Amino acid sequence: MSEIRVQPASRTVAAKPDARVADLAQRLLEGGLSELSVREQRVISTIADRHHVTRSVNRAVDDDQTIGDRIADRVARFGGSWTFIIIFVVALGAWVGLNTLALIYFGPAFDPYPFIFLNLILSMIAALQAPIILMSQNRQAARDRISAGLDYEINLKAELEIMALHEKLDALQIDRLEMLLRRQGELLELLVQYRLIERASIVS
Repeated sequence: MSEIRVQPASRTVAAKPDARVADLAQRLLEGGLSELSVREQRVISTIADRHHVTRSVNRAVDDDQTIGDRIADRVARFGGSWTFIIIFVVALGAWVGLNTLALIYFGPAFDPYPFIFLNLILSMIAALQAPIILMSQNRQAARDRISAGLDYEINLKAELEIMALHEKLDALQIDRLEMLLRRQGELLELLVQYRLIERASIVS
């Protein structure tokens, strides 16, 4: 079974990250960029470059899907359907009925009771179908891991974007407070000058 790989969404993380990416990693994740995983570095890079991080799970899985993988998925899908069960039951009933009728009316049957040849065929089908179903299950597990990884990237990006938004709001509030304090200082200074002028006028 081939291994499923995920291609980056829009860009790969550069070997030498620029200052914006390193600064975001330091501010938002409280650590250097080199301490993060490749997935976290990719998320930080998408935030710095204002790129989206959303990717299709189906496209990520189908990009590396081989012909054998497609056949395994189709066989497993068909083997777990009502169509296969109905066809299988009809085939078994026809095999047993024809051999029973042949034994009664025409003498020796092709596969008389206890239907040893039928048991051999069923054993061969089960022996071939089991590993194909396991291959399909392994691919589904890999698909679930990819989906979980993509969900983690989206959640991490959303959390970092919210943290960055809080930082901007805090910076705006700090700037506003500083401006109010400056104005208050200016008003106090004007008030002091006014009081001095008033005292000087009273004394004179």
